[in-house]
Amino acid sequence: MRSTLIPILTLALLVGSFFYAGKAQSVNSIITPSLYDKMLPHRNQFYTYDAFIKAANAFPQFGTTGDAATRKKELAAFFGQTSHETTGGWPNAPDGPYAWGYSFIEEQKKTDPPYYGRGPIQLTHKYNYEQAAKSPAIKADLINNPNLVSSDPVIAFKTAIWFWMTPQSAKPSCHDVMTGKWTPSATDKAAGRMPGYGLTTNIINGGEECNKGEIASVTDRIGFYKRYCNMFGVSYGDNIDCKNQKPYNA
Repeated sequence: MRSTLIPILTLALLVGSFFYAGKAQSVNSIITPSLYDKMLPHRNQFYTYDAFIKAANAFPQFGTTGDAATRKKELAAFFGQTSHETTGGWPNAPDGPYAWGYSFIEEQKKTDPPYYGRGPIQLTHKYNYEQAAKSPAIKADLINNPNLVSSDPVIAFKTAIWFWMTPQSAKPSCHDVMTGKWTPSATDKAAGRMPGYGLTTNIINGGEECNKGEIASVTDRIGFYKRYCNMFGVSYGDNIDCKNQKPYNA
């Protein structure tokens, strides 16, 4: 009896440890409902916590790669960038300008209709809608019905996470940058493109915002990122701006 019981107990402990480790790495173990509310106190109610978690779970590597600090830093970067894209803040806003992420669902000055900016990342242009629609995690007809990104909160979050996780042309994915999986080439180094939050700005909107010194939009992106890092208790890391980085299309 004892010789049978010990292996069973050992197996139970191993299974329990595996379950706990998996649970500890999940996004909802870092961003709880109460923390989500503190992060986005003035958000549009379209952006629900449950929609975010459901979308995050569709991308198993998102927010679960690396040690605890790396996972938290990636999530801070994701929310930093998407909060800037959807901000409704202003300098003297209640609770400060960086408490107003996720205020808008659609682009205020619509460009390239009907494929104008929608959702947390403000997905824009037909080619992005086409590529996002092909993702196994999304599987929605975004070409004939782009309004799905502004009417279905799970799809909205999925398009943002898809963009975050997907490398495009010469650009690495924001995910790989923030989790240390990207190594700059000689060309990247010559262009000042080094790992850090600043490179995610370059990936998202480098042609408009990078290699231009101190500009308000980059400062805003950094402000959101710092706020979330502070809330998660992690450092900002190096290269958080892109003022000396050449954009990829230069």
